[in-house]
Amino acid sequence: MPPHWSPLISLLALLLVANGVPAVLAVLLSARPPARPLDGGRRLRDGHPVFGPSKTWRGLIAALVATPSVAWFWGLGWSLGLAIALGAMAGDLIASFIKRRLGLRSSASVPLLDHLPETLIPALLAKSVMGLHWLDLGVAAGAFVVLDLLFTPVLKRLATLGR
Repeated sequence: MPPHWSPLISLLALLLVANGVPAVLAVLLSARPPARPLDGGRRLRDGHPVFGPSKTWRGLIAALVATPSVAWFWGLGWSLGLAIALGAMAGDLIASFIKRRLGLRSSASVPLLDHLPETLIPALLAKSVMGLHWLDLGVAAGAFVVLDLLFTPVLKRLATLGR
């Protein structure tokens, strides 16, 4: 069964908005006072932060506003956009939590762990609403991994230039 390209591209675009807007906003506002971390700087018994300083309220709110707005603008409905944003942010927080438990620094790159939770959780939430099949979810996850691996180094480079 071939992938359904129109809903697949829409899903991928919304995944990129949900996951990209917080990162782009962080680069654009890097000269401003630092954003407040979601975990409030708390550490667990292992001595590591819950999520780390790069998971911020500003990024969460940006994803939860931008993704439903884009989905609504494209005629997909704000509730679908909100579900995708919530799923993407939950997946990102899960990945960050796991990386902190492994003792990795904030923003350390771990291929697949950085990509699959923040892609598959929202894709599963959108699957039936968008009429997607399992193959579509695999294609979306694969495409997201490739795009993220291509663009994250560029974004990190821009962030260092802004400092």
